[in-house]
Amino acid sequence: MKDVLDEIVANKRVEVERWKTVVSPRELYAKVERQMLDEEGIARPSMRQALLDSDTGIIAEFKRKSPSKGWIKEAGNAAEIPLSYQQNGASAISILTDERYFGGNDEFVRIARRSGVTIPILYKNFVIDEYQLFQARLCGASAVLLIAADLRIDECKSFLSVAHELGLEVLLEMHSESELVYAELEPDMYGINNRNLGTFITDVQNSFCLASKLPKDGCKVSESGISNPEKVKALQLAGFNGFLIGENFMKTDAPGDSLEKFINEVRSK
Repeated sequence: MKDVLDEIVANKRVEVERWKTVVSPRELYAKVERQMLDEEGIARPSMRQALLDSDTGIIAEFKRKSPSKGWIKEAGNAAEIPLSYQQNGASAISILTDERYFGGNDEFVRIARRSGVTIPILYKNFVIDEYQLFQARLCGASAVLLIAADLRIDECKSFLSVAHELGLEVLLEMHSESELVYAELEPDMYGINNRNLGTFITDVQNSFCLASKLPKDGCKVSESGISNPEKVKALQLAGFNGFLIGENFMKTDAPGDSLEKFINEVRSK
């Protein structure tokens, strides 16, 4: 089977180089520096703390498309759905910003912020260049996803350091036991992806298998394939604090209402 992750990363390298011809690194870094000066003394909301403080820990995802299923909600509105997630109890919001494979855009983060979203936003993309960390900061994200399968451990360590310098938290995603060496970098949040990014096959059992191998006191996030409240309760008992859920809400007519119902069911268990 064709390795989807390799294809996505190869395309991302081409994209980043193209972006640099439109907005040079020097220009982008200058914009972020001005933004940080304007926001001096104002901390962005902490995703890690939001998850640790929550009794449900739902990270509701704005995801319009996927490589395996095509369009999920092509007309999904970034001014409406993320805000409805906030209004209906999400602890944090994940916004896909990869355009080709996920129908995303950096502008969706800006639109969500302008619509009134104040809770943490995770910038979810395939980060392979520190340039993208500056893009994440500029558009209004609170945290950024780093994927172990995309990066050498020295690259990941460097990106984590740059993210922190920019005031961004890091959700470090791992998928297999061999990738758990990346946990030694001590990210803000430890993610376990239940979806194999090579084949896009999902198995939530992956989180249960790897949970005990993560730092006991770390903020742990289970990602993908979580479709019912019972699974959330079981994952909480296994030590997880956050649960990234996208398609389960986005495929419905009213994602925010679906989230509210889901959260109420989790609390009733």
